[in-house]
Amino acid sequence: MRISALTFASFFMLVSAAQAQDIRGTWQADGKPQRVLKIGKTAQTYHGDLYNLGDEAPGAPRNGNGISAITLMDGSIRFSLDEAQGDFDGKLSDDGNSIAGTWKTLYGPPQPLTFMRAQTAWVVDPSPHKSLFVTVQPGVKLEVLDWGGKGPPLILLNGLGGTAHGFDAFAPKLTDKHHVYGITRRGFGASGSPPATDENYDADRLGDDVLAVMAALRIEKPVIAGHSIAGGELSSVGTRHPERIAGLIYLDSLFQYAFYNPAQEDLAVDSAIVRRDLDRMFDLQTSPAQWRALIAEIQAQLPKLQKSLQQTADMLEGAPEMLGAVQKPEDLAGNKIVANARAYGPASVPVLAILALPRRCQPNCDKPFMQKIMAADAARADAFEKANPQARVVRLAGASHFIWRSNEADVLREMNGFMDGLKH
Repeated sequence: MRISALTFASFFMLVSAAQAQDIRGTWQADGKPQRVLKIGKTAQTYHGDLYNLGDEAPGAPRNGNGISAITLMDGSIRFSLDEAQGDFDGKLSDDGNSIAGTWKTLYGPPQPLTFMRAQTAWVVDPSPHKSLFVTVQPGVKLEVLDWGGKGPPLILLNGLGGTAHGFDAFAPKLTDKHHVYGITRRGFGASGSPPATDENYDADRLGDDVLAVMAALRIEKPVIAGHSIAGGELSSVGTRHPERIAGLIYLDSLFQYAFYNPAQEDLAVDSAIVRRDLDRMFDLQTSPAQWRALIAEIQAQLPKLQKSLQQTADMLEGAPEMLGAVQKPEDLAGNKIVANARAYGPASVPVLAILALPRRCQPNCDKPFMQKIMAADAARADAFEKANPQARVVRLAGASHFIWRSNEADVLREMNGFMDGLKH
């Protein structure tokens, strides 16, 4: 049977088009952060995992974001992350070697993003750590990274939306003198995500998770260093179980949920205090004296809560609507963590607080809202020093909130100096 040249050419083009439309494999996008997209296929459905390399950003866990469905129709490719915020809408090139599109999240403007088929695959996680999982509660396991090292233990906790991988580049620089661990809190990254209830994400529950990891791995008297929201976990452990730790290091994490200054308003903490007190009212009805004391406590707190509510209302004036916004499981966990903060006082352990003060603020430095934030930061730091006269408070002017990245040398120097002086 003879096949004409035209028929053969047509057949070749059809085969080439079918191959170009097969998007299985590894795709990579350069930028900050670099991204790796691994696509597989089950029956007729594409699925994948998205990795963010280098410095980890909040809401972008480096250990992989699952994607249960990737749609491909007439060259258009769309997917959404299963757990975290992130939606991609792109177009496959005619040769099937690139996908150009737009990356969208709930928390920032859309960004152009182009994936290329990988010729040489990037290493997804080059950091020299072991990864293990520790059960902290029935049905809840936490990802723990172990960078090894010599000397007393050091535990690193990242901020809200981050994971232990946020310290992948930083942690190895501390292993000369310390055995360094990192914990990914519940609800994020590869750690377990129990239902988003108040009980599951209470500040003391998160502190108990750290203690459970310590017990399971037999980590004795560690220093715990935490960024941002992790200040709550530090203070939870430090105020309730100071005998279990050698010291605390607050990495720009000295906010109201870490050290409560009654002179300042904070909607999350103030509302959490009132909600807990209201719940307790129905546990105390058999004791009129306790009940009256609790009512007085709530009444004393209400004017402060009113100020917090008004401040928030003023801040939301003129804010744009977020149409079609869908909260993912990580958002729900984060909401519960913020809503279940506690009012902690000083911890009776050695403390180092490294603060971005005044913080990097361009291009908003002269705007009223930023001036207010800066003034609150300074007042809180002053109040903390007064209440903790033995604490060392270091102010790094112009540092970013991710202080161990913007001022790495300063942070390493201060952490090492602090830890060198501790008695383990």
